[in-house]
Amino acid sequence: MRAVMVANPKGGAGKTTLATNLAGYFANEGKNVTLCDLDRQQSSLRWLAFRDPELPSITGYFNGNQMLINLPQEPDWVVLDAPAGFQGYKLNDYLRAVDRVLIPIVPSIFDMAATEDFLNTLRQDLSGRMAKIGIVAMRIDPRTRAANMLEEFLRHFDIPIVAYLRNTQNYVNVAAGGQTIFDPPRARNKRDIEQWQNLHKWILKK
Repeated sequence: MRAVMVANPKGGAGKTTLATNLAGYFANEGKNVTLCDLDRQQSSLRWLAFRDPELPSITGYFNGNQMLINLPQEPDWVVLDAPAGFQGYKLNDYLRAVDRVLIPIVPSIFDMAATEDFLNTLRQDLSGRMAKIGIVAMRIDPRTRAANMLEEFLRHFDIPIVAYLRNTQNYVNVAAGGQTIFDPPRARNKRDIEQWQNLHKWILKK
């Protein structure tokens, strides 16, 4: 079993969008996938309830109320959707348990300011293991001033941006039916799928 956690202390950063589509990617690759929801609101599991059973299977698992980490061991991949404000000893336990940490950031001054303390905490808690952390720039074109601003903000953290995901309604449209951009028919989401290629390579890298 390998595990990826999607985390950011600020709400609205795109954690659930990233987590559900990552689970959808693995499922469409023929992997046994569990989507683990750590949030009391259970947004990921609510999304999963709308998923057509004819689509590649994703198992849901709620771990929001448990004090101890108890990740399922049977799947090939576990994708964890962390809640806003996730911090303290519980965050530290999950950081040690997972193979990769994805941090979605919207390149606004407010989102970056809200994320700065979190990144500093990660740098302290994961000293020597920072290679497991990657940034996903959400709702942005990499050719814009906003992208340059985000890159400059992240420079002193030495954390790579592993993907830029554009601002599109495709993610909203597929989510309404419990789907992901990786579910068939994929042709309509070709441009978005291409933006995930570097992210997939980074996650799979050992």
